[in-house]
Amino acid sequence: MSSVIETVTEMVQPILDEKNFELVDMEFVKEGKSWYLRVFIDKEGGIDIEECAYVSELLSEKLDSCDPDPIPQAYFLEVSSPGAERPLKKESDYERALGEYIHLSLYQAIDGEKQYEGVLEALTPETLTLKYRVKTRVKELTIERKNIAKARLAIQF
Repeated sequence: MSSVIETVTEMVQPILDEKNFELVDMEFVKEGKSWYLRVFIDKEGGIDIEECAYVSELLSEKLDSCDPDPIPQAYFLEVSSPGAERPLKKESDYERALGEYIHLSLYQAIDGEKQYEGVLEALTPETLTLKYRVKTRVKELTIERKNIAKARLAIQF
């Protein structure tokens, strides 16, 4: 499946560059009996539905004109915003999230927990520091970045 992602990334990047849009993430997944190619895009100030439709239309035309077809099976193309809980994948995502409330899923538990939510306080190439609450107390935890399975912005309730 990574070859599909690589091929589609090469196709969509010029479309995004032309409009100063950012490719946030992409996935090619099977859900039930159907395949989905999901492309998540953004820009400074947020992306709107017309911009998603524009990218979808141009990408769809490019995909349809390829021979051989990079995705031989039937699939649904979805182009959308990453939403309020945007994933943190690239270094620039983490840098932009400094001071923001985030959710982390870890490969190995720390203090018996594999999931944390809190404010991203500091960032180094090897670690990040999270300020989080346990009931009424505020704690700080430094986590090795290689232990982070998934990271995303989170909505604080």
